[in-house]
Amino acid sequence: MQIQSKVPVWFTVLAVLALLWNLVGCLAVAADLVVVATGAVGQLPADQQALYAARPAWAVVGSVVAVLAGLAGSLGLLMRRRWAMPLLLASLAGLVLQDLGFVLMARSVELPAMALGMQALVAAIAVGLVLLARLAGRRGWLR
Repeated sequence: MQIQSKVPVWFTVLAVLALLWNLVGCLAVAADLVVVATGAVGQLPADQQALYAARPAWAVVGSVVAVLAGLAGSLGLLMRRRWAMPLLLASLAGLVLQDLGFVLMARSVELPAMALGMQALVAAIAVGLVLLARLAGRRGWLR
């Protein structure tokens, strides 16, 4: 059994920020699902309609997994629980599915540069959270 060392304040701050980040992600995915479910896609500009039409359903599932597992994993970090790591890995796997969908979409429609930049930021944060959980586990901050 590892000896629990004192958890630094910066870790708690990052865990809170991660939780907030993933809450925003959940809201964004929920809003996206509402647009599809209500048929509001038809009211969007043609280029945005093309993006929705080109998106594979499994990429949407990846998005849902990414944000829900990320939210739960971030909560696990805040609670200092070991189960945060597998959830953050599941979030990263969901993000990989989502990004594969982006790659396939890029073959059929032109993706806005901002969307690609945002995906890169999301991926960097997801990897960072996995690394944070790994560090916390090695330092004995998770139980």
